[in-house]
Amino acid sequence: MTRLRLASVNVNGVRAAFRKGMGDWLDGRGVDVLALQEVRASTDDLTGLLGDGWDIVHDPASAKGRAGVAIASRHRAHIHRVELGPSEFDSAGRWLEADYEIDGTLVTVVSTYVHSGEVGTEKQDEKWKFLDAMTERLPELREHNPLAVVVGDLNVGHDERDIKNWKGNVKRAGFLPRERAYFSRFFGADGEQVEGADGSTGTGLGWVDVGRDQAGDVDGPYTWWSWRGQAFDNDTGWRIDYQMATPDLAAKVSSYTVDRAAAYDQRWSDHAPVVVDYEL
Repeated sequence: MTRLRLASVNVNGVRAAFRKGMGDWLDGRGVDVLALQEVRASTDDLTGLLGDGWDIVHDPASAKGRAGVAIASRHRAHIHRVELGPSEFDSAGRWLEADYEIDGTLVTVVSTYVHSGEVGTEKQDEKWKFLDAMTERLPELREHNPLAVVVGDLNVGHDERDIKNWKGNVKRAGFLPRERAYFSRFFGADGEQVEGADGSTGTGLGWVDVGRDQAGDVDGPYTWWSWRGQAFDNDTGWRIDYQMATPDLAAKVSSYTVDRAAAYDQRWSDHAPVVVDYEL
């Protein structure tokens, strides 16, 4: 049996994260596959920061200095795909798929960065398009490989347990009932009708929210805290970073951890890494 340690984190700019200590965290964490979001740097930058021994696939955003997703692995990526949704939809820097053969087992990893959105603006329209495209792609991914996982900053808290101050955010992007309804369908029982927080119904896609599955019925554990005020010290956070696995891969989870910094001044991103061990 082979352990695959998969870590995912929104680095909020990888060069800044390394200046603040990300390298020390990575050196001691034994990560096999590292999925990054909001890279905001070049592939050469990533290669220089990560050093030898990493196979890197990277999809930068169309606009320089924005978004960007990457996957660095101790195993070579056989193929990778970056398109999501219709051809006219710009998903650059937000969706990256890679296949890895690990001791004879094929695992598909997707690093994704869903739009943050903003109610009543084009930003929210783009978010709806992205969530629609994910809804179309997830069944295809599962058909491509029953051992697949979508990880990253999905910018939606699924239910009240995922946001400390959920009552104050029900009309804000990130916790809109319509957004949450997508996640109810993502995680709903395969093929069954699922009711969303907005009252809509849809077909469950059968993917597993590894974080909730492992943590159980508790608040959090949160993965993002604002830099402002006392949000981090008071643990007033949001759980918006996910590892979303097919049932076959979720059954192989042996460990789930949110690597929350020990103190505010030890943070190197406003997000914490989500680290999962899979026993292949």
